[in-house]
Amino acid sequence: MSQQIRAHVFISGRVQGVGYRFATVDTATQLGLSGWVRNLPDGRVEAVFEGAREVVEEMVRWCYQGPPAAVVKDVAVNYEEPEGLRRFEVRR
Repeated sequence: MSQQIRAHVFISGRVQGVGYRFATVDTATQLGLSGWVRNLPDGRVEAVFEGAREVVEEMVRWCYQGPPAAVVKDVAVNYEEPEGLRRFEVRR
């Protein structure tokens, strides 16, 4: 079994109001990841991805592009200890 990792990601740019959260949920769910995504008051999107190292890294690469309407300026990634989350959701 592949090593489980957790990436805590902050995405900045034009990432709110462009379907970024919902595209993140769709992509993460298709990849079989657990975690969550939410908008921040400062205009960034925050997300946590838990799963196999290769899959989490694929999801982080996706964050640099996001959905078609997004304009991503920066992605900051911190790796943390996985919490064992069971599903992927939008947080408010």
